Amino acid sequence: MYYHVMKSNDIRKNLATETYLMNEKNFDEPLLLFYIEGPCIIVGRNQNTLEEINKEYVDEHGIVVTRRTSGGGAVYQDLGNLCFSFVVDSDSEEFGDFKSFVQPVVDALHRMGATSAEVSGRNDILVDGKKFSGNAMYTKDGKTFSHGTLMLDVDLTVLPKALTVPEDKIKSKGIKSISSRVTNLRPYLSSEYQTMTTPEFRDELLKELFHVDNLEDIKDREYKLTPEDEKGIDRIFDDIFNNWDWVYGNSPEFTVKKRQHFTSGTIDARLQVDDGKINNVTFFGDFFGPKDAGELADKLKGVRFEKADVEKALADTDINQYFTGISKDDLLSMLF
Repeated sequence: MYYHVMKSNDIRKNLATETYLMNEKNFDEPLLLFYIEGPCIIVGRNQNTLEEINKEYVDEHGIVVTRRTSGGGAVYQDLGNLCFSFVVDSDSEEFGDFKSFVQPVVDALHRMGATSAEVSGRNDILVDGKKFSGNAMYTKDGKTFSHGTLMLDVDLTVLPKALTVPEDKIKSKGIKSISSRVTNLRPYLSSEYQTMTTPEFRDELLKELFHVDNLEDIKDREYKLTPEDEKGIDRIFDDIFNNWDWVYGNSPEFTVKKRQHFTSGTIDARLQVDDGKINNVTFFGDFFGPKDAGELADKLKGVRFEKADVEKALADTDINQYFTGISKDDLLSMLF
């Protein structure tokens, strides 16, 4: 396994680096990435940004907002959070199998004292039943990355002010508020790790994952960016993660809205129906899927907005490729 520690504290630059290394570089072993950023919100690929954030609060407090290429829900991060990412060949892991990616991290945290840490649900890591890590996945051109957060000492008072969490999602988890289901990891670590800064926590975790006592022992495993890499990363920064159209875009007009929270994620369908036929459809939500839901939407354009017609149009379509863990019957029941 190789690793790279990003120097930037800008989430947009870090996501651009992750994207560049996945798309433009070929490693003969998995690549591990670590990055830390200032106050920011990262919405999932399929989410409606303006409906996920408290725009007034975000603007007032200078919180950076961007969109990632992977699915899942919106997350808030600050300098008390450590992000990690594994980049592998697509055929080495099954899409949606988060446990296989994050288990080495969980095992390392156990050795650092957080013995109650466990993978739970579809993509979370919990400690004493509370979430301190969310994970998302993306696959393209034979490569897959799975990235996640580790909340060491995040300012939890900001979360309910900066993020807008739909009531049905909160109720589905049997909790009263977003604050009641998240926690920081620091109190659960052994005493020798209690006063660490986030970069110090990163270095300790790196040593645990490589099973060494000193980072000097794995210097030959470190990938360092070249000037050519930096130019490619800057292009992705400008074209995608710092691009208003990508981050916000224009919410489509719609005449029908159908929304449902499933165990595997939430789907929010916005349909423009003219003269009984689907003219346009957009799928929002925190769902995952190896294929772009926009492809599925294209299959429905021009189809009569009737269950039998939509079912026929999707007869040869594997819905799991767009909404992992959600069946065709689930989708049809939600729409009709």
